[in-house]
Amino acid sequence: MVKQYTVLVSFLGEVLGPDYEITLHDLSGKTNSIVAIAHGNISGRTIGAPLTAKALEMIAERRYEQTEFISNYSGLSNEGKPLRSSSLFIKDGEGKPIGMLSINFDDSRFTDIATNVLKLCHPDEFVERTIATVHLASTSEEASEHFPNSITAVTESVINEAVTKKGVPVERMTQEEKMEIIEILHRKGVFLLKGAVSHVAVVLLSSEASIYRYLSKLGSRRKG
Repeated sequence: MVKQYTVLVSFLGEVLGPDYEITLHDLSGKTNSIVAIAHGNISGRTIGAPLTAKALEMIAERRYEQTEFISNYSGLSNEGKPLRSSSLFIKDGEGKPIGMLSINFDDSRFTDIATNVLKLCHPDEFVERTIATVHLASTSEEASEHFPNSITAVTESVINEAVTKKGVPVERMTQEEKMEIIEILHRKGVFLLKGAVSHVAVVLLSSEASIYRYLSKLGSRRKG
C-alpha cells in the first residue's frame, strides 16, 4: 500500500512545483524513514531520513485514531525559512499507521512579492515590522517543525530539550530524574526509532541495559 503512494509523491511534486516538498515515510518498519521525496532541497533531507520529532510525537500520541490528517502547522526550511506543513496518516485495514505523506510549503517567494506590493502603499518600516511579526510567530520554538536528516539528529534534539528543561546536568541526575527523562522521550515517541536506545544510553551516561530497565519500570507503572 505504501509503495503505491510513491507515485503520488512524484505526481504532487510535479503538479505543485518547487515550493512544495513532498515526503513519504514508511512506518511499517523500525526505521520509519523516508522512502520517497520530491524537492528535498527545501528541508535538506534525502531518502532514508527519519521521522521528525513532531511526527514521532503525533504517532506516539496516537493522533491517527482521532483524525485522518493534520494540516497547517509551522516548520522551518533548511535555510531557516518558515514552512506550512501538513501530514496525512496512511493506515491499514485495522486503522494502524503504516505510512505518512507530508507536504511542506515554502512561501518565501510569495512573501517577497507581497512585501514589495505592500511597500507601494506603506512605509518600509511598517512593512518590515509587519512581516517580522508574522515570521516570528511562524518560527516560535513550540510551533516550529525541524527536519533532521539522521536518527542521531532527531533524538539529540528531543533529548537536549528534555535535559535543558530538567535543569540538572546529566552527570548529576539521580535514577528517578533519568526515569523522568525516559518518560518524556517515550511520550514523544523517540523509542519508535531504531537505535534510539543506544543513543539515549550514551547521552544519559547509562548502559543500554539500564535504559531497557527504565522502560520496563515505566511500563509497569502505567499498568499499575
